[in-house]
Amino acid sequence: MHMHEVKTEADKKAFLQVAIDIYKNDPNWIRPLDKDIEEVFDPGKNKFFKRGECTRWILKDNTGKPIGRIAAFVNRQYKQAQPTGGIGFFECINDQECANFMFDYCKKWLQERGMEAMDGPINFGERDKWWGLVIEGFYSPLYGMNYNPPYYQSFFENYGFKNYYNQICYGIAVTNRLDEKLYHRHEALSADPNYKASMISKNNLEKFAKDFTYIYNKAWASHGGGKTLEEKQALIMFKKMKPVMDEHIIWFVYYKEEPIAMWINLPDLNQYFKYMNGRFGLLEKIKFLFLQRFGKCKRFVGLVFGVIPEFQGKGVDAFMIIEGANVIKPKAKYEDYEMQWIGDFNPKMMNIAANLSTHRSRELCTFRYLFDREKIFVRHPIL
Repeated sequence: MHMHEVKTEADKKAFLQVAIDIYKNDPNWIRPLDKDIEEVFDPGKNKFFKRGECTRWILKDNTGKPIGRIAAFVNRQYKQAQPTGGIGFFECINDQECANFMFDYCKKWLQERGMEAMDGPINFGERDKWWGLVIEGFYSPLYGMNYNPPYYQSFFENYGFKNYYNQICYGIAVTNRLDEKLYHRHEALSADPNYKASMISKNNLEKFAKDFTYIYNKAWASHGGGKTLEEKQALIMFKKMKPVMDEHIIWFVYYKEEPIAMWINLPDLNQYFKYMNGRFGLLEKIKFLFLQRFGKCKRFVGLVFGVIPEFQGKGVDAFMIIEGANVIKPKAKYEDYEMQWIGDFNPKMMNIAANLSTHRSRELCTFRYLFDREKIFVRHPIL
C-alpha cells in the first residue's frame, strides 16, 4: 500500500471516485456535489487556508487500485488544550489495516507540524458541514452532512480514537402537536407587546444579517473559542442562502426592537441534489430550479437556534417556535423537520430540542486521538 497525494485534475477525480465506489450499492447515500468537496481544498475558495494548511491523499494497493482516501489539516484557530489537527473526508474499504495505514500517515504529517492530537472525521472549515462520523441513523444524510458505512466506527475505535463528543440530531413530523409547555409559555409572552416575532425578508437581508450577527456574537461566540462573527460575513452568508431561502422558516424575535433570538432553517437541499449525480453545471442548475418550483421538498432543516443570554430561560424559545409553527403548519409544504446536530456538551440546547416532542433522528461522533498515549483523555467540556 502507498499514499498518493492529490495534485492533478486526474487525482481530484480519483479522490471523488473513491466515495462513488464505496457507496455504489448503498441506496441511502446521496452523492455530494463535486464542487462542494473541491471548494474545501481550494485556497481561493476556503478562507481557512489563510491560517492553516491541508493535504489529501488516495490510498492505493500494490496494484495501484484506489482503496481509500483521507485529508489532514491544521487550523491555527482551532483552539484546544493541546495543539490539535484534523482528519476528514475519510473513505476506506472494509479493512482495518488500510484504515490504520491512513491514520498513521496523517498522524506523522500532523506531528511534523507540531500537533499533539487529531480530531476526526471533521472538516477543514466550519462545523456546519462534513463534521463527525455517523454512529446511529444510517439513512439519507442532510445536505452538507457526513455519511458513512457502520464499519467505520470500529476503524476509529480499534485504532485508539476516543469519543470526544456526540453530535445528536432531532427530528419531528411537522403535523405533530408540540409539547403543551411551549404553548403556555408562548401565551404568556404574547401578552407582552414588547415581544415581536418576525420572518426574514429577502428584500431586507442587510437588516437581518445585522441582527443575526448581534445575536450570534452574544449567544454563540463563546462556543468557538471566542471567535466572533463580522456583519459583512453574515451578509455574505445570507446572500448565498437567498436563492434557496424560504422566508416562512427563518425567524427572529425582538424585545423593544432589540434582536434577542433567531431560528434559522432551510429546505433540505439534498432533496434536490440527489438527482444531480454530483454535478452542478448549467443543465443541473436548470433542473434544480425546476425541482425547486415544481418538485416537493418534504424536509426542512434547522441550522442555527439561539437566544441571547439575558433572555434565556424566559420562554423566548417557545414564543419563537410557536410563532413559526403557526405559519409553517398551515402551509403544509413540509412533512418533516430535522435539526442539525447539537453537541452533547450543550445540555441546554438538547433540552430545548427534547421539549419540542422530537425524537433522536441520528447521531454522529467526533473522535479524538492523543499522540501521547500516556496522557489522560478528557471529553469536550460541558457548556
